[in-house]
Amino acid sequence: MSNLETSPDELLCPSDPGPLVAGVQILAPRLVPLGGPRAMTVRRTLPQRGRSLIGAWCFVDHYGPHHIKNNPPMAVPPHPHTGLATLSWLFSGEILHADSAGNHTLIRPGELNLMTAGRGISHSEYSTPTTHTLHGVQLWAALPDAARFTWPKFEHYRPVPRQLPGVVISVFLGSALGEHSPVETFTPMVGAEIRLDAGAALTLDLAPGFEHGFLVDTGSPSIAGTTVASNELAYLGLGHDTVHLVAGHAPVRLLFIGGEPLNESILMWWNFVGRTHEEIVAFRAAWQAVIGQEPGGAQFTFTLPTGQRDAPLPAPALPTVRLRPRANPS
Repeated sequence: MSNLETSPDELLCPSDPGPLVAGVQILAPRLVPLGGPRAMTVRRTLPQRGRSLIGAWCFVDHYGPHHIKNNPPMAVPPHPHTGLATLSWLFSGEILHADSAGNHTLIRPGELNLMTAGRGISHSEYSTPTTHTLHGVQLWAALPDAARFTWPKFEHYRPVPRQLPGVVISVFLGSALGEHSPVETFTPMVGAEIRLDAGAALTLDLAPGFEHGFLVDTGSPSIAGTTVASNELAYLGLGHDTVHLVAGHAPVRLLFIGGEPLNESILMWWNFVGRTHEEIVAFRAAWQAVIGQEPGGAQFTFTLPTGQRDAPLPAPALPTVRLRPRANPS
């Protein structure tokens, strides 16, 4: 999914995860339209000024239930990414994914689709004609410096849900509750969908060296003793070896993510993750050149997915001043 903001902020995500958070930090979403005035709106909880990284996770968009009968479908034409991996996870609906590495995939609920951009990839996403309600998340994970110029690739995995009394968990990255995903990541990470029946509880083992996040989709669970509303992202810092989740009077569905601190500072602008102003400028120039908008340089190159019905998205104009770090209090 693209960041379609016309004036995207530049954001330096610092290498230091900040001081140990004793309790739960609640991150509220902001609304971001994916395009024009009638476009689908997503709820973005990461990055924000209060926190920009959870492990290597650097971007969390949560959308739906989006009823397509009375609203526009998802239609995101080809756009580029660098230095990151995108993860798509659906609760309902279907999305057609096509990328410049030659992958054409139908994304369905309960299936992980992980696209590693590496040195540069472009892709498009369209909801299918048979989709009536679109509901899901897309997350980005920054690649560490040693892997950020790797060749692009795409992985698809359908985890088998594990059922416990009042609980269903689908582990799509890393390990949790004895379940393990075979999908390769470039930094230690975890990701899972967790569903709890009304009144159910779960004690989840955590890696103390990980930061963790809990994105609540439905319900208002208690997480480590703090009530978290739907659409909020609860952050739990380093040093925790367990967390207790309790559903209230309604069932709960949440996305559980985490990972070791990246220990690198990254610079995010539009759909690019880099390290310096010069890199972002070069990424943008390469993309504008391949879509015929501006002359480009030779440092980076992109290609386009085949069989596309819409013109690629042009990159926004760069700020008139040098991209620089923004304050990011913990």
